[in-house]
Amino acid sequence: MSSPALSFGSAARLYDSIRPTYPAQAVTWAVGAEPLRVLDLGAGTGLLTGALRAVGHEVIAVEPDEQMRAMAAERHPGTQVLAGSAEDIPLPDASVDAVVVGQAYHWFTPQDALPQIHRVLREDGVFAALWNIRDDRTPWVAALSGIVGNEGYGLESAWPYGPLQPWFTEPERGLTEHTVTLPTDRLVDLVRSRSSYLTADAAERARLDLEIGAFTATDPALAGRDSLEMPYRTCVYGMRRA
Repeated sequence: MSSPALSFGSAARLYDSIRPTYPAQAVTWAVGAEPLRVLDLGAGTGLLTGALRAVGHEVIAVEPDEQMRAMAAERHPGTQVLAGSAEDIPLPDASVDAVVVGQAYHWFTPQDALPQIHRVLREDGVFAALWNIRDDRTPWVAALSGIVGNEGYGLESAWPYGPLQPWFTEPERGLTEHTVTLPTDRLVDLVRSRSSYLTADAAERARLDLEIGAFTATDPALAGRDSLEMPYRTCVYGMRRA
C-alpha cells in the first residue's frame, strides 16, 4: 500500500465522523444478500465494515494503519480487526467467501495484492471494490471540485486499474445514488479528511480552508443554510475468483 494511503491515521476520528458510509443497495449488489464471511480489506475506520454487518455479514477487517484500526475496533466491538495490508493479508488460504475494498483499491500494488486476494478467497469467491464519489452533476458540487479536485476513482464503464487476469473474471459495474446530510460548516472537515489535504504543506492547507469558507458563505446553494445534501454515486466493480 502506498505511503499517501497511510496519511489518514492522524485524522482517523475526523475521517470517521465525516466520510459517508455505503448504502445497503450497493453492498448487496457487491456481495449478494446471503450472509457471508467477508474480508473488509483496507478497512480504515470500519465504515464499510459497519455497512456489511448491518445487512447480516460476518466481517473480518484488515487495515495497515494503527490509528485507523483502533477506530474500527472501537466502532465495531466483537469484530476481528487485524493488522495487515492488501499485499500481505494475515488470513489462511480459502478462508473467506468475499473480499471487499472500500475507497482503497487505488492505493494497492495490484501485482502483489491480486494474488493475495485470490489466495484468501474460497473457490468462486467474490471480490468487489467500492468508491463513494461526489456527484459533480450537481452544480455546487462541481464548483467544490474546482477548488479541491475531482474524485476520479471510478465511474468508468470498464475497470480502470489494470489487468485482473489470471486471478479474477472480467468485472461488472454497478452504480447506486444516495445523499448524505452534513452541517454546512462541516464541509471544510470533509475536505480536511482527504489525503491531498493531509499531505499538503501549511500554505496549501490554509488556502483550502480559506477558499472553502468563502465558498460555503457565498455559493447560492449553500449560503445561509445550516445543512447541505451531498449527492454521491457509489461505484462498485464486482468480479469472481477465476
